[in-house]
Amino acid sequence: MRHPDSDTALIAAGIADMYDAFQAGDRDRFDSYLHPHVTTWETHLPGPLRTRAELDAYRDTRDAAGHRPQLDRLAATDLRVDVWNDTAAARYVLVAVPAGAAQADETRVTDVLRRDGGRWLIVHHHAERVLP
Repeated sequence: MRHPDSDTALIAAGIADMYDAFQAGDRDRFDSYLHPHVTTWETHLPGPLRTRAELDAYRDTRDAAGHRPQLDRLAATDLRVDVWNDTAAARYVLVAVPAGAAQADETRVTDVLRRDGGRWLIVHHHAERVLP
């Protein structure tokens, strides 16, 4: 039987690595934390995006237009994780500092995760930008 604290630590490490992958431009590593049927609801994205395919199409268009965010910092802060058997919820504030900016943007995030094949994958990502 898995211990909830070890699952919490795995989820926290996965979220940190996912955002590290974004900063490194490593889309494959970033996507390894997403379920193929992930829904993505973010205030700054068109949508909701109801599948990875829709998310991929959005990112391909954004990146081809040269609009991929360039950030000096991207980190999940104030992370709280609850685990219930094979389901978990992670809530945190995502802090993003645009390249060369003095002020950070903050986004409230809730990720719902499921244990799938021994890994925790995000099945729903909901993010709302915090206005200054």
